[in-house]
Amino acid sequence: MAQVFPKWTNKIPLAIVVGTPIVAIVVILLVWYYFSPKYTDVSYRPIQPVEYSHKVHAGDLKTDCRYCHSAVEISPVANVPPTQTCMNCHKLITPNTEKMQPVLESFISGKPIEWVRVHNLPDYVYFDHSAHLRVGVGCASCHGNIASMEVVRQAKPLSMGWCLDCHRDPDMYLRPHSEITKMTWKPPHDQLEFAEKAKRELNIAPPVDCSGCHR
Repeated sequence: MAQVFPKWTNKIPLAIVVGTPIVAIVVILLVWYYFSPKYTDVSYRPIQPVEYSHKVHAGDLKTDCRYCHSAVEISPVANVPPTQTCMNCHKLITPNTEKMQPVLESFISGKPIEWVRVHNLPDYVYFDHSAHLRVGVGCASCHGNIASMEVVRQAKPLSMGWCLDCHRDPDMYLRPHSEITKMTWKPPHDQLEFAEKAKRELNIAPPVDCSGCHR
């Protein structure tokens, strides 16, 4: 009696047994990377209504972060500066240029500039800027070197795992309060000694339980 199926079909069961785990692993790895914040969120750089250069203001002119984000040390939220903050300088500096037109219109009309949020945590996450700055976590630790960016982009994944890595071992991220806005700060050779002293004096004990960030 002639065979109904060709001889190579005998290898199909073996191919399924061997191939299914391999395909499953590949799919898991692809989802793990391409669906993670490292891929979906890092480098997010939305177009803003005003061509504002942090490189010029925070980098070249060395404007302190807290001049514009004035409430960041006392508030959970890093406030977006009102148009009046811009006009404190730009009433005299390049007030009539094309780039300044949206700012002037906002100032005259009283309608706030609709900036697009770059670093956007989910609503179910509680994050307090003031708590982090108070213990010496610098701006660049979460935002990257903003002073080098023409257009602000998200430099860190801001994922739960990324946050927990710091909470479990914050030593290399703690710095003197005078250095919190320095974009190019690097841990010195005695960083671990400084961190131990800071944790003891400031009672630094970052939460790693769910209620620390999900309230």
